[in-house]
Amino acid sequence: MIHILIVIIYLAFISLGLPDSLLGAAWPTMRLELGVPVSYAGAVSMTIAAGTIISSLLSDRLTRRLGAGRVTAISVGMTAAALFGFSVSNAYWMLLLWAVPYGLGAGSVDAALNNYVALHYASRHMSWLHCFWGVGASVGPVIMGAAITGEMGWNGGYRIIGLMQIILTVILVFSLPLWKGRSGGAEAEDGKALSLGQIIRIPGTKAVMICFFCYCALEQTTGLWASTFLVMRWGVSTEQAATLAGLFFIGITAGRAVSGFATFRFNDTQMVRIGQGIVLAGIAMLILPFSRTIAMIGFIAIGVGCAPIYPSLIHATPDHFGADRSQAIIGVQMAAAYLGTCLMPPLFGVIADAVSAGLMPLYLLILLVLMFAAHEKLTGTAEGV
Repeated sequence: MIHILIVIIYLAFISLGLPDSLLGAAWPTMRLELGVPVSYAGAVSMTIAAGTIISSLLSDRLTRRLGAGRVTAISVGMTAAALFGFSVSNAYWMLLLWAVPYGLGAGSVDAALNNYVALHYASRHMSWLHCFWGVGASVGPVIMGAAITGEMGWNGGYRIIGLMQIILTVILVFSLPLWKGRSGGAEAEDGKALSLGQIIRIPGTKAVMICFFCYCALEQTTGLWASTFLVMRWGVSTEQAATLAGLFFIGITAGRAVSGFATFRFNDTQMVRIGQGIVLAGIAMLILPFSRTIAMIGFIAIGVGCAPIYPSLIHATPDHFGADRSQAIIGVQMAAAYLGTCLMPPLFGVIADAVSAGLMPLYLLILLVLMFAAHEKLTGTAEGV
């Protein structure tokens, strides 16, 4: 029965990735039909992110009250409802409205599932599960593209993904008995969820929040601006750059598949350090004036290096902070991660516009150094406890 549950969790991680890349894939068509400027996608994305941050911070209370299984089922159901809401939207304000349950559902399930796996499964499963998230994120645009190319349009693309989420919700509801007896985390000493102030005062919390903030800022900045860097720094055509930028995401997905096997030999801390070293090598390929080919290999290397960092940091949370506090810590980690995703890629956009997109490797290097310093402080704090 436990094997059935891990299969269901793998399906849930695919479902987490499916909606994440839909807005970017569909927006060029959506904005024309809705009659809004290109920049309006930012408000939808920010609304989703705000909901995700809020639900991540509430995940400890929700999981203690409902359990990881129910939180996952309810959250996926909310996401399915939001996707169907997008599919029937014919005005921009409707997208903003449905973006609220979209984000609230995503944050709770992300934090609950990550904590559950960190507590009950080996590190290799965390890496492979996040690899499956990459599969979902890759398949989403393919489905959307097929819907737009056909007669269904972008509304049909959202409807297809929404239907897939509904099917998963039904599976999750029927799987609830499998989750019993395997809690999503022990209770705090007083039997109550920790407040945000209490969580932040736990030694190591600030360091791990900086780790997640910097990691997601680095990953999302690379994904968003890789094409622009190749065009402006190396003169690659816009069509070719759009395709080549996908190498970064291929690096992450393939890297996480390999990372699962590497965890048989290396622990979580070692996996993070190895990933950081590979990211540094990739950044060096972007900084040094070799060739466009080396720059493209650099983006692949950054993706491969990013692969083990996020899942290994999450899986190490119970070891660093204790199983009784892991759900609360993972909630604030997710919130810090989404905050980095929201703030830092747009900030580089401002820098690129004011100075040059060629500064991207330096920007990534600063984020990497901050993440490295925070991680070393975190491991030092954990060893001293």
